[in-house]
Amino acid sequence: MNYLAILTIAWSFFIGITAHAAPLKLRDKIGQMLIIGFKDNRITAQSLIVKIIREDNIGGVILFDTDQTNGSDKNILNPTQVRQLNADLQYANKQAQQQRHQKILPLLITVDYEGGARGTRLNPSKGFPETFSATTISQMNDDQIKKVATGMANTLKDLGFNLNFAPVVDVNVNPNCPIIGKLGRSFSNDPTIVVHDANLFSKAYLDKKIQCAYKHFPGHGSSTSDSHLEFVDVSDTWQPKELEPYKQFIGKKGSCGIIMSAHIVNRQLDKSALPATLSHKILTDLLRNKLHFNGVIVTDDLQMKAISTHYKLEKALTLAINAGADMVIFGNQLTNNPQDPKEIINLIEAKVHSGEISSQRIEEAYQHIKAMKETLL
Repeated sequence: MNYLAILTIAWSFFIGITAHAAPLKLRDKIGQMLIIGFKDNRITAQSLIVKIIREDNIGGVILFDTDQTNGSDKNILNPTQVRQLNADLQYANKQAQQQRHQKILPLLITVDYEGGARGTRLNPSKGFPETFSATTISQMNDDQIKKVATGMANTLKDLGFNLNFAPVVDVNVNPNCPIIGKLGRSFSNDPTIVVHDANLFSKAYLDKKIQCAYKHFPGHGSSTSDSHLEFVDVSDTWQPKELEPYKQFIGKKGSCGIIMSAHIVNRQLDKSALPATLSHKILTDLLRNKLHFNGVIVTDDLQMKAISTHYKLEKALTLAINAGADMVIFGNQLTNNPQDPKEIINLIEAKVHSGEISSQRIEEAYQHIKAMKETLL
């Protein structure tokens, strides 16, 4: 008997669809702020990620092809397996929300699918279609780019993904940047070209009801190091033109509903030297208030060393949420000790009760998430 059938039988005695959704509790709203990585490539009713979805009301999951801690396969093996995994995850989410008498909002099933050998988790070696790096795509004409973008959107839709952490809109200020320029992840050093090419991809994704995310705000293309591995400071290399893609996309029809923050220090924008992910000046004063972005702000993975080495979990969460982040990622990809979502929820809830994080900030985040998820219905 497959997983869907097991869940149907197990929960059919006490789950019903209600006409009116019950108000969400604080813990459930906090749960929606989490995007969590997990180890399985197949799930059952007893799987830990199913328990997490059922008990913690998490907002989303992120899938990886390879476990970076040991080099083994992780969530993504082949198209048939991924299609089934994503369907089972979405079913588990639906049943959990019915059990809570909530309005059914989809689980965000996310992936990094930028294109090219270093920019995708859906690798041709595992049976997925070939893709191209941003650098290669930028040399194509519009018809060719549209064909590539449509093909990638179709792949995501067929597999059951509903959020792609792409396109990258980092301007290629430093071609030797180890995490952007050297990996071919930027369309161009000209922000006009970045905007043009990224726009073709965001439209293709949104046409298939797949949300997308511009990254990495306020610009990672000028960095000289990798925030996965170390503290990154772009104060002396960052250029104002790195904001141009965001200025062009924000508020425009056909634009992604999500912006991902970078773990970079930029004293030009925040003299306190807080990383952008933790900076109220960058996420709220600049992105929300000055650029008027009203979508979802998501952090890059908080387990990356630029954050985890310098800030304890409690401090990082408090700073990120108060800075304006609506969702936080714990990919459980860079550590042998997976982060328990319940611990995160407990910490945030305690901060709300102590007044260190306002309940209004949680409500604001939840409303941003809810509005974004409703675009997927």
